[in-house]
Amino acid sequence: MKNYPLGVQTFNEIRERNLLYIDKTKEIDSLLNGKYYFYARPRRFGKSLLLSTIKAIYEGRRELFEGLWIEDKWDWSKVHPVIHLGFNEIGHKTLGLSVAIDGELDKIADRYQITLKATDYALKFRELIRAISQKHGKVVLLIDEYDKPIIDYLGDEVEQAIENRDIMRSFYSVVKGSDPYIEFMIITGVSKFSKVSLFSELNNLTDITFHRRYLKLTGITQEELETYFKEPIATLAKERGCTDEALLSKIKDWYNGYSWNGKQFLYNPYSILAYFDYGEFKNYWFETGTPTFLLKLMKHQELIKINQLRVDDSVFSAYNIRQLEVIPILFQTGYLTVKHREDDNIYIIDYPNLEVRDSMMRSLIGSLSHSQKSFSRPMILQVRDACENKDLEHLIRLIKSIFKNIPNQIFQAEGEFYYHSLIYLVFFYLADFIESEVNTNDGRLDAVVKTKNYIYILEFKLNEDAQTALKQIKDKGYAEKYYGDSREKILIGINFNSKLKTVEDWDYEVFT
Repeated sequence: MKNYPLGVQTFNEIRERNLLYIDKTKEIDSLLNGKYYFYARPRRFGKSLLLSTIKAIYEGRRELFEGLWIEDKWDWSKVHPVIHLGFNEIGHKTLGLSVAIDGELDKIADRYQITLKATDYALKFRELIRAISQKHGKVVLLIDEYDKPIIDYLGDEVEQAIENRDIMRSFYSVVKGSDPYIEFMIITGVSKFSKVSLFSELNNLTDITFHRRYLKLTGITQEELETYFKEPIATLAKERGCTDEALLSKIKDWYNGYSWNGKQFLYNPYSILAYFDYGEFKNYWFETGTPTFLLKLMKHQELIKINQLRVDDSVFSAYNIRQLEVIPILFQTGYLTVKHREDDNIYIIDYPNLEVRDSMMRSLIGSLSHSQKSFSRPMILQVRDACENKDLEHLIRLIKSIFKNIPNQIFQAEGEFYYHSLIYLVFFYLADFIESEVNTNDGRLDAVVKTKNYIYILEFKLNEDAQTALKQIKDKGYAEKYYGDSREKILIGINFNSKLKTVEDWDYEVFT
């Protein structure tokens, strides 16, 4: 059993240290038949490793590909110089983007023993491409995380994001005129910004983000999981006292689910490697980056219910820096994914898996309630226990506790949004641990919670009274559908006072 390449993103190091490598060279070989590509995937999804592998191929490093699909398929005499720029590691935050780019171009020029005369970073890039090509043959351009200098400044530093966008526009503008000197080019990133000239001037750039032929280019398929991790699956299943199939089912719930066509679903490589390394079901991918500006944007646009959304295909490329929209950003950064595609380019998008959903719920509840997100999960488990034990007094105390940390000025300004959002999130999150359903209808909220012995039908009111809530449950016949169920059915009406910022009164009845 090979060691896992956690934190290792270069193909050379993985192969030289005999670390686990999932062979993607068949898909890469198909890609190399073309010339200009753009490819978007969420962070930690294998983009950097993909470019590193392509680099090793074009550098003719056949010894690194021993035993892989491409070993006897590629013409290893086809060696080309490579310009490899990774915008996640050039120091643009400390140096400034233009200075950082300029420095990277100088380093590449030194590597190829070329002296550059141009002083402007864009003209220097053009000169570098042509000079290397004339000296060593046509150039391979590999641009990794091209959008990092923009994404790093979204939210409160929009002007810096726009300045960096304009620098990139100038930088990429020289590529098309350098076509005679370029053998191959691929640009990767998280997002496709609508106003970056990359996609207007480079009109010969093929976007393969949704292309059926490249859906498995990064990420891990079910077949790959069961093939490359066969031994650790058996070991962990034995430790847990369960079958391989039972463990695979749980791994699938936690880490599978990413898709760009609603048919083929993939595992996030980082999460899978971390799981098999630690042997514990935890939130690995989400914890590598806190989406602070996303949480702020979701609150600002009052968009909290983001599961099972029905959208058209325009949502996948909508990314205007000055007018950020929540759903496109959530999709492009990996918090939402395609679950089903209907006719006429209509898609159902949802959380990819339990890892992302659980983490987002914790973060949203923590952000809205102004508490630590570590508070969210223990609180939800207490809600579950209160329901299982029919401890209604404790259940109400827990609901009250959710709102106690919200500053009065914020709650008074956005009371109804905070009230509905937090109650919704609590019962939606509860479904991860116990059967729970929450519905919103015309601004009203009701929930159904099922335990081994009880069914709770809850109705929430804002600035009314508990009896009105109970009356609505009975008048609407919410409990009738459970009449044939032998479990005790408990109707609970809860009224919340926005001025007091707490549960003002509550009442319950047993349905017979």
